[in-house]
Amino acid sequence: MNEDNHPLTHLVETTFSQWESVLDQYRFPLQAHEVGIVKSVSSGIATVSGLFGARLDELIEFPEGLLGIAFNLDAEEIGVILLGDSEGVQAGDKVYRLGRILDVPVGEALLGRVVDGLGRPLDNKGEIETSERLPTERPARGIMERAPVEVPLQTGIKVIDALIPVGRGQRELIVGDRQIGKTAIAVDTILNQKQHNVICIYCAIAQRGAAVAKVIDRLRQHQAMDYTVVVVAPGESPPGLKYITPYAATSIGEYFRDQGRDVLIIYDDLTQHAWAYRELSLLLRRPPGREAYPGDIFYIHSRLLERATHLRDELGGGSLTALPLVETQAQNISAYIPTNLISITDGQIYLSPNLFQQGILPAVDVGKSVSRVGGKTQLPAYRRVSSDLRLSYSQFQEVEVFARFGTRLDEQTRHTLERGRRVREVLKQKESKSLTPAEQVAILFAVNNGLFDEIPLDQIKTAEARVQAVMNGELSQLRDQIQNGEKLSEEDIDTLSQALKNTTTQLQEEIRHD
Repeated sequence: MNEDNHPLTHLVETTFSQWESVLDQYRFPLQAHEVGIVKSVSSGIATVSGLFGARLDELIEFPEGLLGIAFNLDAEEIGVILLGDSEGVQAGDKVYRLGRILDVPVGEALLGRVVDGLGRPLDNKGEIETSERLPTERPARGIMERAPVEVPLQTGIKVIDALIPVGRGQRELIVGDRQIGKTAIAVDTILNQKQHNVICIYCAIAQRGAAVAKVIDRLRQHQAMDYTVVVVAPGESPPGLKYITPYAATSIGEYFRDQGRDVLIIYDDLTQHAWAYRELSLLLRRPPGREAYPGDIFYIHSRLLERATHLRDELGGGSLTALPLVETQAQNISAYIPTNLISITDGQIYLSPNLFQQGILPAVDVGKSVSRVGGKTQLPAYRRVSSDLRLSYSQFQEVEVFARFGTRLDEQTRHTLERGRRVREVLKQKESKSLTPAEQVAILFAVNNGLFDEIPLDQIKTAEARVQAVMNGELSQLRDQIQNGEKLSEEDIDTLSQALKNTTTQLQEEIRHD
């Protein structure tokens, strides 16, 4: 009998083929992994050899899942920025290339959450389930993809909306000394977006934990967390995490912008970001320049803020508005980092320590503040009632300086001083007391047309409250016109003037009787 036809031979072949099919399910293709060795570790950075194929900004995996970013690509070794605690890393440890750059989870699930720069939750509310990730470093949109900045971003703060307007897609710097109200302006702007359907992102870089907790608590009290994402790099976190956090926050904002939505992002603050980058650069032995900052310190902020824009309608029409904060030392607005940021942004809101000490809050110095987009973003009603307010207020401040010398003043000068003091009183505003555009327009119209001239300074806030009540009551139709962006006709102006005149006259009578 032929051995090939033997039943036992057939059984063996069948069994062998069955085992082959089973084993094929457990055979994995061979993959080449480039393995490097840690040569040295210091606070926040590591030097690695052996990863000759590593690319700039590529992710490197260390023991226990610690991630790093390839930053210095030298001939024999690479400098890696660590994105976590380096205590578990030792010289001689093996590291691996991951073949991708750093990315961050994005999506609706992030709204209302507090995360770090890697998208990991910090609020003890469980994991964040998202289906999409975006690179933290993305190129800014080209000039042909951008639309003009014409729609206002209402802050709810009179002095800003009237005199230093911010538009959707703009980059407006908030600059001032420490503990002077920069964060308060940013948070009030977030609170005011509830009625304007704007997604907000608050990015805290190396801030004190208590200060960040206070901001989050304010947002929760006013139900603002429903449309806000908080991205935090705590002060005790490694410098690498502080460095990547604003870029990660911007990618989260770009996800919503690319869907055609309006986004506001607050960077609090970029001084700390610059310090973190300087620390990393010195540890990596990069050549220092002015004030020990590396030569590309301007570039790290320009490529970040250039991502703020208003897209064309065919690309969805979304916008990303950036309000970066920067801290000055002893009112030195011409320091290295502030001047860099002033040259990158579309204007600045300067907060003066002198005004802060006088109790003028928010302490916005109108003379040193500017919006390079200007009145193009304002509602038409603002331009009608406050077009000359900035000039007259600046003139008042100059006259007030000379009046302190006790010189004799003519009637016109005394009138300028009295009007200016009332304008200054009107521009004061408490935290979390946002005003609608119509309320602001009515108050500014009243003070600019002399309706508050006969009211004592200590009664100005009462007069403001009366004006707000009239605007939301008998002038509700005019209120809707203003907030819908309609121009005010001469008849509308007459109606507004008469109603406010009656209100202020009535208040003056009450004050006289008291």
